Amino acid sequence: MDRTTGIFVDGMGAAAATSGILNQLQGRIFALLYLQPGPLSLDEIATELEQSKSNISVNIRGLVDWHLVRRSRVGGSRRDQYEAAADFWRVMQEIMERRFRWNVRQVLATIDETERAVEEERGRRDWVQFVTTRVAGLRAFFAAMDAGFGAFAHGKPLDPAALKHPLLAAVPRPRPRG
Repeated sequence: MDRTTGIFVDGMGAAAATSGILNQLQGRIFALLYLQPGPLSLDEIATELEQSKSNISVNIRGLVDWHLVRRSRVGGSRRDQYEAAADFWRVMQEIMERRFRWNVRQVLATIDETERAVEEERGRRDWVQFVTTRVAGLRAFFAAMDAGFGAFAHGKPLDPAALKHPLLAAVPRPRPRG
């Protein structure tokens, strides 16, 4: 591997290792493929990264799942070939939608359930007020995050007002009884 590719591969591997999405080897595989003009086989990737073919195979599946790498066929060869996604904006939109936005929505669903449960509390007025205020602040933050991820994932601009005064959204909403 040439020096320039090596720098890129090692740097992307280090970044991936702290991403919470990819491991270091997946970052290195993506980086190697990203700087290639054409697809590479598992054997070629393994040779370049000095890894076993089985280790590359296991790790490349995760990259395919994230749509960072795609499998392709090269005429005259029965081997799978792999190439990196070139439209990184689209890839990041998908990652935001599939990974981060899902987590944010889990928090929002938990907040909804907590608000329903706290409405049933009796005789603990101070505690109910404390929980209501805390959960409302959390809702404001995660609702703003959800709006931001949603806008990014759909290629739309985010309304800065959604982030400018997030505590205004923290006022508890009245819930219909019934």
